[in-house]
Amino acid sequence: MIITIKNEEGEISYDVNNIKDEVKQGEARVIIQKVGTLEVITEALSFTVATHRANLEKLLGDSEEAKIIPEEAEEEDSKE
Repeated sequence: MIITIKNEEGEISYDVNNIKDEVKQGEARVIIQKVGTLEVITEALSFTVATHRANLEKLLGDSEEAKIIPEEAEEEDSKE
């Protein structure tokens, strides 16, 4: 399994299969799986947040009675 690590110094590729120590190789595979799972969860959460924000925006857009008028605009309206 080839993994590419991107950091400030650039990109470095590693072949996990070439790790001679079986314990280290196993640990690397577990960490790779965890990172992959967390990336999927992060993407799913981002999608969910965007969906909820869009739903909230639609709901609030349809609720004019909930709209707050800034005080400056109210003061200007009362002066006229």
